[in-house]
Amino acid sequence: MAREKLAQAKADAAKRGQLPRREPRRRAAGPRREGGDPQLFGRAIRDLLADRGWERPAAVGGVFGRWSDIVGPDLAAHTKPEGFEDGEVLIAADSTAWATQVRLLARTLVRRLNEELGEGTVTRVKVRGPQHGPRTGGLRVTGSRGPGDTYG
Repeated sequence: MAREKLAQAKADAAKRGQLPRREPRRRAAGPRREGGDPQLFGRAIRDLLADRGWERPAAVGGVFGRWSDIVGPDLAAHTKPEGFEDGEVLIAADSTAWATQVRLLARTLVRRLNEELGEGTVTRVKVRGPQHGPRTGGLRVTGSRGPGDTYG
């Protein structure tokens, strides 16, 4: 019975000139999903990062976001990562003493960051001390270089 109805529908369509296509349909251009099922969010984000080449910047941002967990609470309280470019991490310290401490720990810090980001990602740590000293008191010594005498 179903075959008779299908044959009748095809005959009616042929009379109207609306036969179904015989050639295969073209698929839309662009990325294809496997099986047409929705993707998991994490997988979709990983694919997007890989397609755009954002894997390393995203990983560096993740490390900067977990700075305290990676370097420890004491060091994190006095330092802050400010940038990453060409394998070099720029770290700002809140005093010259902490800047010196980070410089002494540079090798250990490079090793620890490479554990998180992948071997060879970080090649150097550059430390920047405080830009300005404390602004207390209005007295200045004639001929002094200002806060650079102590904090420069």
